[in-house]
Amino acid sequence: MPVNSSNIDVAAITIDDVRAAASRIQPYVHRTPLLTNRSLSEAIGVEVRLKCENLQRAGSFKIRGAMNALLRLSPDERRNGVVAFSSGNHAQGVALAAKLLGVPATIVMPENSVATKVEATKAYGAEVVTSGVTSATRDTVAREIAEKSGAAVLPPFDDWRIMAGAGTVGLEIVEEWPEVETIVTPLGGGGLLSGVATAATALKPGVDVYGVEPRAGNDGEQSFKSGRIVTIDPPQTIADGARTLAIGERNFAVIRERVRDIVSVTDDVLLDAVKLAMYRTKLVIEPTGALGIAALLSGAIKPKGRTAIVVSGGNLDFTLLCR
Repeated sequence: MPVNSSNIDVAAITIDDVRAAASRIQPYVHRTPLLTNRSLSEAIGVEVRLKCENLQRAGSFKIRGAMNALLRLSPDERRNGVVAFSSGNHAQGVALAAKLLGVPATIVMPENSVATKVEATKAYGAEVVTSGVTSATRDTVAREIAEKSGAAVLPPFDDWRIMAGAGTVGLEIVEEWPEVETIVTPLGGGGLLSGVATAATALKPGVDVYGVEPRAGNDGEQSFKSGRIVTIDPPQTIADGARTLAIGERNFAVIRERVRDIVSVTDDVLLDAVKLAMYRTKLVIEPTGALGIAALLSGAIKPKGRTAIVVSGGNLDFTLLCR
């Protein structure tokens, strides 16, 4: 089901918003390392560096957007608490950010969410709602809770505050490695890709930014090629962070203008990339976080030169490796 997002003003988010977010969240998040890796560089054929958001607090980049959004709330709004909906990493990011700021948080998660992510979200002190929740209903359930409680809703990606926070990943890449020519990032709902593209192309207009999805959940790839948002059925993929049904409208408006291309990889290729990354980098990377590595190793993306791969998260369900 196509949705027209042509009425979204992409000027609503700028490099100044990303810089402001970086200053705002700096006391609460890690500036993650941009690590070189000779094995991956040789296999891909260009110099490669990994932006290790798997080493971020709460295990993924998501705390950046969550913290930025929370810090933009008024004191009264914070007292009323927040409600978020997520399959996992946004849940953990909001839960930890809320704990750090003393804000009550309720997180709505689908019943099929990775168990370790549900437990981690609870461990940060958030109330978790899963009963009867699916990927298709989590948004509705969260907004019903917010309407009754007066809590503020923190969407996982289709929000300017979330996008600006995620964009600090791109800001750090270009600041640390101004010679970068290609940036590859996983794509779920589009918060990370749109934020990174906003920052990176503003600082370095010639940089190529790519998004990567699992083939079973390639709504973004379909949308990018058709020029209109395409909604799909709940995807069955090991990349649980990319089990979105559609890309966000704000995200898509930015991506259409600032992203070079969106590609997808199969779960088999992705699982091989997760294992290879662990052997060659000694890093724990969840499937969604390995999407960029998979796309480059498989040849789905042909980078023009020095390449930064955003490793978006490390909250791996280790039973996956037994498959």
